Amino acid sequence: MRLCTLLLLVFLCAFTPVKKDVPASIYDIKVAAYNGGTINLADYKGKKILIVNAPADNDNDQQYTQLNDLYKKYKDNLVIIAFLADDFAVAPGSKPGRSTAGKDYKVAFPVAAKVLIRGDEMAPIYHWLTEKAYNNYSTTEIKWNFQKYLINEQGALVAVFDPKIKANDAKVIAAVEQ
Repeated sequence: MRLCTLLLLVFLCAFTPVKKDVPASIYDIKVAAYNGGTINLADYKGKKILIVNAPADNDNDQQYTQLNDLYKKYKDNLVIIAFLADDFAVAPGSKPGRSTAGKDYKVAFPVAAKVLIRGDEMAPIYHWLTEKAYNNYSTTEIKWNFQKYLINEQGALVAVFDPKIKANDAKVIAAVEQ
């Protein structure tokens, strides 16, 4: 019986997808920046961090403006990091698969290079953000562009905002001011 249990465990482990280097702390994460270089989340210890998945093909969305306004107002205590992603359907009027090279997102906050935010090849930061086993807050599914994750000054995930909740919504502002 023990041999059967051991063999079953070995079999299950062999076919369990391995998460790519998911760190224990948000501050252990470094990602490529859109404009070159690296974004090191440890640089933001002591500040709130709002992480947003943003559409790579649509740099004119009003949420970019709202996020930029939020960042400018609270930049002493808050950093916003947008992660460019193409994980959802292309917006009407957009051309699928356009390159992001040379785009100007016209924001003052850091923009990370394009990552996958869903599926088997999900970026490690999104494993951390979406799985309670890593973030100790909740397991969530990314519903669409502009889903927001708020991390407090100690590096703990404290709020998740649905994509329909805009950056200038009272709930977001109250959480940032808390």
